[in-house]
Amino acid sequence: MIRDTSAQDRRIEIAQPRVNKRWIIIGATSAAVLVALVWLVPSVARLISAGTSVSVASLRFGEIKRGTLVRDVSAQGKVVAAQAPTLYATAPGTITLLTHAGDKVEKDQILAEVDSPELNNKLQQEQATLASLDIDVGRAGIDAKQKELLAKKTIEQAQIDRQTAAREVERKSLAFDKGAMAEVEVLRSKDALAKAELDVTHAQADARLQNETAAFELRTKRLALERQKLLVADLARQVDLLKVRSPVAGQVGQLLVQQKANVPINTGLVTVIDLTSLEVELQVPEVFAHDLTIGMPAEIAEGAQKYKGELSAVSPEVVNNQVVARVRFAADKPAGLRQSQQLTTRILIDERPNVLMVERGSFVDTGAGRVAYLVHDGIAERKAIQVGATSLNAVEIVSGVKEGDRIVISGTDSFNGAEKVVLN
Repeated sequence: MIRDTSAQDRRIEIAQPRVNKRWIIIGATSAAVLVALVWLVPSVARLISAGTSVSVASLRFGEIKRGTLVRDVSAQGKVVAAQAPTLYATAPGTITLLTHAGDKVEKDQILAEVDSPELNNKLQQEQATLASLDIDVGRAGIDAKQKELLAKKTIEQAQIDRQTAAREVERKSLAFDKGAMAEVEVLRSKDALAKAELDVTHAQADARLQNETAAFELRTKRLALERQKLLVADLARQVDLLKVRSPVAGQVGQLLVQQKANVPINTGLVTVIDLTSLEVELQVPEVFAHDLTIGMPAEIAEGAQKYKGELSAVSPEVVNNQVVARVRFAADKPAGLRQSQQLTTRILIDERPNVLMVERGSFVDTGAGRVAYLVHDGIAERKAIQVGATSLNAVEIVSGVKEGDRIVISGTDSFNGAEKVVLN
């Protein structure tokens, strides 16, 4: 039995043609060069057309987007009292403190007393002078009444004398008519009547003059009395001010002198913090100073809670490239706030909807807001732009680019002002 024909098969070797290895190497090298040229030609062309090349790793890019640009400034502020008056000594003397730092006080509560013997003694002296002048006024009033009565008596006496002289003239005229008296007696009686009438006139004039003099003297005394009353009242006010009272309800902030210290006039004694009118003081970068306006809305964060506020003050002075601003709580405020407590505060300067904007970067300062480098196909090309409003995080682009474009937002000092830059 024959299984297969394998025993009859014979292997035939086919001769292979000899290939030169040098040609194989040359072909492979040529192909590699061709591929390299295909890949490098565009890059070389870009490099030739560009002025320089910069590594992408050293740059930041931003995409032009359309949205709402919110211009605000946020900073960490500290709680300060809108009213924190310092109380001063109104006269030299020895101070007696009646409170301690941190104590809660009510309005008009006495916080300290100044013992001023000189001022108290002066008040007592002026009060004695006032009593003396009051007596003088009373005496002048009595003198005026006495002079008035004396003048009235003189007038009445003169009137009686005139009446007597008139009766004498009447009696002697009647006797002369009957031939019982000489005419010379009648004439003498008439002269006496004329003299009596003159006495009445003079008495009335003297009475008016005396009354005016007495009234003038009395008025002078009364004016001196009123002046002295004002002086005593002012001294009494000064003595009352020796009791240093709190002008507001709040908390004692600091004691500026020691107990029983001898202080001169106008020495600071105590500071009082009005806890009902607290504000947040914060440092704002100088670049935003000209945009801040009193009354701008603000937001104050205390933990997870946020409270509305408004800008209440802006310092006119720039210190270390910053200005001091104050934000007042609009309505509600956190309970238990303390002086110098830290709170995050945000001031809303402006809100512009539907504008082209990009993330803020150093390109704004490098190009002065007029130049940006537009990125496409691995090349950054210099473009003229116009920058509008700026915020802490974004910049409004008014012209020069369109939505969706990508620009270099980092500093472009390394570009050396080249029109085109290859991005490696």
